[in-house]
Amino acid sequence: MGDIVFHPIGTIHSAFKQQEGTPIQSALAGDAAGWIELLPAYTASLLDLHEFERIWVLYHLDRTADFRPLVTPYLDTAQHGLFATRSPARPNPIGMSVLRLHSIEGARLNVIGVDILDGTPLLDIKPYVPDFDAFTSSRA
Repeated sequence: MGDIVFHPIGTIHSAFKQQEGTPIQSALAGDAAGWIELLPAYTASLLDLHEFERIWVLYHLDRTADFRPLVTPYLDTAQHGLFATRSPARPNPIGMSVLRLHSIEGARLNVIGVDILDGTPLLDIKPYVPDFDAFTSSRA
């Protein structure tokens, strides 16, 4: 299998400059506001996104620790296999968050519920669709 290469499509901005103090999940971030600045080439791709209350944001965890097969999650005291956690120390450091879309101004998306470090490279945006994305009876 060959290398897979991703190119950032923008930058995520927030008040969080370091991992300490950054919310551990977007659902726990409350009203933490931020914004996403898309590269101009992608502005037209925002057409109709304003119809959605929430968006999935995929990003490069550019300041995370190296991959570890066993980790202790933030809200736990026991080690678990990495893939049974949301630890950022992944073999492919890709993060994902569901953010509330407040507004769109040109190539800027104003978002709420931010749990992402300032300056994080954006890889993709997808609409959050409750009928497809929410499995409320799932076991965790």
